Amino acid sequence: MLGFGKRKSVSPGNIAAVVSGQIIPIEKVKDEAFAKKMMGDGVAIVPSDDYIVSPCDGTVSMLYPTLHAFAVTSEDGMDILIHIGIDTVKLKGKGFRSFVKQGQKVHVGERIIRVDSYDMKNKGIDLTTMILFPSADKKIAVKKEGYADQGKTIVASYSV
Repeated sequence: MLGFGKRKSVSPGNIAAVVSGQIIPIEKVKDEAFAKKMMGDGVAIVPSDDYIVSPCDGTVSMLYPTLHAFAVTSEDGMDILIHIGIDTVKLKGKGFRSFVKQGQKVHVGERIIRVDSYDMKNKGIDLTTMILFPSADKKIAVKKEGYADQGKTIVASYSV
């Protein structure tokens, strides 16, 4: 049995990478609001892919109209905010395409947003993507370095 069509899964309390790329500490993000954890603790990934996927099984609890950010509430109630790039809200949705709607159930690794990274990089836009825990009442352990494989590499964990 090869397992084609098998749904990916991560254990409760584990958060998978939303994009493939180089993991960096949140403190190294080139935006003070993220680097100083004003939007919560988390981890950042410098992407090498155009697709942003769900970090866990859960529900898309927020999808910004500009598509530069969205939130997933995990099945165990953890809110995870994904912010794509620095100052990308100013693009007003240009260069982003959504595959989901707010309120939709999603699974780890499921495509949420496509980013036109070629065009954005040519315009000098920093696409570092942050995975944040804005209202975490639990201690979050985050991976600080290495290469992330979207939907597979565990980049953060917490006790369930």
